[in-house]
Amino acid sequence: MTWKQMFTSSVGKKLVMGFTGIFLILFLIVHVGLNACIWAMDNGLMFNKAAHFMGANIVPRILEIGLFAGIILHIVQGYSLELQNRKARSVKYAVDYGNSGSKWYSRSMALLGTLLLLFLIMHIAHFWVPSRITGLNEFEYNGVIYHDLFNEMKVVFTDQQWGLPIVILYVAGCISLAYHLAHGFQSAFKTIGVTNKRYHLMLSSLGYGFSIVVSLAFAMMPISFYLHWV
Repeated sequence: MTWKQMFTSSVGKKLVMGFTGIFLILFLIVHVGLNACIWAMDNGLMFNKAAHFMGANIVPRILEIGLFAGIILHIVQGYSLELQNRKARSVKYAVDYGNSGSKWYSRSMALLGTLLLLFLIMHIAHFWVPSRITGLNEFEYNGVIYHDLFNEMKVVFTDQQWGLPIVILYVAGCISLAYHLAHGFQSAFKTIGVTNKRYHLMLSSLGYGFSIVVSLAFAMMPISFYLHWV
């Protein structure tokens, strides 16, 4: 398969979706682990140290560029496949099999992906832009200057006027993430050839477990700030 076919043919687009999907799954593991440091009960010191490491070292910064490229490529190829599939299904089936043929969320990946895109834009505006561009409050610890990203999260999620609506939107985004991962996790591995029946049950169980645990952990973060649990 040529590079052109990787981005133009149906098989190539699905492969790109699979590989970028697995890359994003790995990112979610790192991201949820780093963010879980907010529960260290040390007023955000461990979390700010972890965020500082990710922002101050060259390897994470290079990976960050790859992350944005992967997200954009995943989105573009996803919408391209959706349009291609809709064009191929211009004549609807006489019988709608509903969930007996496939789960509703596997048929709604474009919608769930769009909701996640809106959530991602909001998340970047709240945290990545201040952290990388406009600047955050800083503090010194053992001679090292840290961005106080923990305090920024507290400000965003506990704002008297907008805190609750933002928390609700974040939780809604995490619910969309859960359904998106429920299908996308096993679909990504199947696309790259992991289709053996021996692994099907394992991948399905792992995918559902991953989608629930990761999405629930992300949802509990804004809730924890809003309810002053951290």
